[in-house]
Amino acid sequence: MKLLPLEGLIVLEFSQYLSGPSAGLRLADLGARVIKIERPQVGDAGRKLSIKNLWADDSSMLFHTINRNKESFTADLRNPEELEVVKRLIAKADVVTHNFRPGVMKRQGLDYASVQKINPRIVYGEISGYGSTGPWKDKPGQDLLVQSMAGLMYTTGNDGSDPVPFGLSIADSLCGAQLVQGILAGLIRRHKTGQGALIEISLLESLLDFQFELLTTYHNGGSLPRRSSINNGHPLLSAPYGLYATANGYIAIAMCDLSTLATALHCTALDRYTAEHAFVSRDEIKQLISAHLQQHSSQVWLAKLHEHHLWAMEVLDWKKLTAHAGYEHLRMEQTIYAANHQEIRTTRCPIRINGRILTSGKAAPGLGANNEDITQQLLNEN
Repeated sequence: MKLLPLEGLIVLEFSQYLSGPSAGLRLADLGARVIKIERPQVGDAGRKLSIKNLWADDSSMLFHTINRNKESFTADLRNPEELEVVKRLIAKADVVTHNFRPGVMKRQGLDYASVQKINPRIVYGEISGYGSTGPWKDKPGQDLLVQSMAGLMYTTGNDGSDPVPFGLSIADSLCGAQLVQGILAGLIRRHKTGQGALIEISLLESLLDFQFELLTTYHNGGSLPRRSSINNGHPLLSAPYGLYATANGYIAIAMCDLSTLATALHCTALDRYTAEHAFVSRDEIKQLISAHLQQHSSQVWLAKLHEHHLWAMEVLDWKKLTAHAGYEHLRMEQTIYAANHQEIRTTRCPIRINGRILTSGKAAPGLGANNEDITQQLLNEN
């Protein structure tokens, strides 16, 4: 089997919870050897962060989903002898990542400047909540809290409704993915110049970048984007863009010509509206569409919309999604096997390389499970 792109690279992950470990997960999917450096007896705090009280071995199911295909090495960084062992591992590594608050790694003598002296070629990636400097640097970098400060909660839901958070850890996921981008850029730079790099990213900056359309509009237009009063889909887009209830479910309708939509839906009330009305009369138009669509099922309306080549889809829950042939064709699931032989079904890496789907059945490691192997392979070699 051909090598994965990052095989041969060693990543030391000092990260915990979601953002940093999600970056390590993707690097491991791409072939890197990712070693979690964890506290003895305690480990990554994410080990005890449970989803609906689901567990495998002694760790939460969440920990397994974000730390599969890695190794665990325990070391007490407050112990000079064990800290020295970690520094010897750093000398062998290609990448170091952490997502501690600013100053934590420096107090351990493992900040970028210190690590660079040990290994000048290291690519050092760090995630913070709000940046390593500035008035917000010591605020807690937790996903919901960062969402609340980023303005993101005013993009979802209808105008006049309460702020609505994403139903998942969007800041952690985006930040982890962007850290991978920065690390790969640092590795390419090192290949060209032989020099390492410091890659810095914050949860807040990731969410600000995520909102580039809205913030560009705000900076250049001077006014806050306004959500639709009903059926909001995107604050910057005109009718009919949004979600609509039908007689038996919901459908999503994207950008389309109002005249064509009126014909497809046999909705004569829409005939008086033109493209010029699509934004200024957005709520009024959406109200008409909303009332009209409740007369028939999602399937009836989708057939009519697709007949006129309009962009519309059914709104699926996970049960309906996973039953579809289209989902099955993607082969997005894989099974990993915990140490107690428990099977865990989870998602795979979404990247394909030359048609190859990247999967691994290796579950997250037990705390300190790889200390002996890592010591023998990396620290005792001549």
